[in-house]
Amino acid sequence: MDAILDLGFAAGAVILIGFFLVSSLRILREYERGVVFLLGRFQRVKGPGLIIVVPGIQQMVRVDLRTVVLDVPTQDVISRDNVSVKVNAVVYFRVVDPQLAIIQVVNFMEATSQLAQTTLRSVLGKHELDEMLAERERLNVDIQTVLDAQTDAWGIKVSSVEIKHVDLDESMIRAIAQQAEAERARRAKIIHAEGEEQAAEKLLQAAHRLSARPEAMQLRYLQTLTQIAGDKTTTIVFPLPMDVVGPIIEAANALRGSASDRTR
Repeated sequence: MDAILDLGFAAGAVILIGFFLVSSLRILREYERGVVFLLGRFQRVKGPGLIIVVPGIQQMVRVDLRTVVLDVPTQDVISRDNVSVKVNAVVYFRVVDPQLAIIQVVNFMEATSQLAQTTLRSVLGKHELDEMLAERERLNVDIQTVLDAQTDAWGIKVSSVEIKHVDLDESMIRAIAQQAEAERARRAKIIHAEGEEQAAEKLLQAAHRLSARPEAMQLRYLQTLTQIAGDKTTTIVFPLPMDVVGPIIEAANALRGSASDRTR
């Protein structure tokens, strides 16, 4: 009878020890770390792999080191030029120091989410609407820099921030469309004026070159007559160049002068 009792106690002890050992084992994946506390005090960070945590004496908190994609809810932002817009974004961050992420903040996920929302409103509120629409890359860097500086004390690294949507009301969309149309009209007028200026400059250069070479002027004159003759017109005004008309006028004046001398 005593032998049976001894065997029962031994079997129970073995079962108890086996259960104790099994409950003490923890397996951490490659991207996980375990923050271990000994009687409530921080002991060390363990993992990855198989680790032993003594039940009742040690406690372990798992921490995922992979990059977290945090969707920032839509925020109402008032720009520096007093335009109300709705903006949402996405934040990419990861835990680089598990000890700080567990000890320094209650819930680092919730804390980072709330901080991202307030930072998004404060940073974008310092810029005008045109900058929000045209300079998103610079604004992304500004928000990421501010977030990373504040989450550094929590052992969190903010790697990137991307603004997804900037939503406007209908009246503001119409105003922006009118502004864009006016801007296109202004550019068209400037381009047309620059073309007229360049054309006038080229014509002036051509005039100087033609005046320096009389034979070139004659060739140009003949080319113009050829073009006029090719048109289907009933009346052609035939201009005479001054170098042809000039000698005729001078000869007529000379004849008129000699005739007047004879009458005297």
